[in-house]
Amino acid sequence: QVQLVESGGGLVQPGGSLRLSCVASGSIGSPDFMGWARQAPGKQRELVASINAVGIRYYADFVKGRFTISSDNNKRTWFLEMNTLEPGDTAVYSCYQNVRGNQYWGHGTQVTVSS
Repeated sequence: QVQLVESGGGLVQPGGSLRLSCVASGSIGSPDFMGWARQAPGKQRELVASINAVGIRYYADFVKGRFTISSDNNKRTWFLEMNTLEPGDTAVYSCYQNVRGNQYWGHGTQVTVSS
């Protein structure tokens, strides 16, 4: 059973920063890629950032230059460093991991950007 658990969400003022973490546990193979997605109230879930097995990163246009995705060497933990946060970044952020055609998701962590 694979489990992904996020942490690091919270309330932050506009212009502030947060660092999200995702830890994967259970019997999994080497991941193909890991990433983060978010879903705001009333909106569809959207991809935020991903990183593949060789470290190639993808960022959605709306976070380029502000967010950074990284992972540790064993690819069991990955992070989303979020800077210059805006109210529009308010959402539930969920991590995911693709392993040999299977996709696993965490339950999400709330990020609220408000003054």
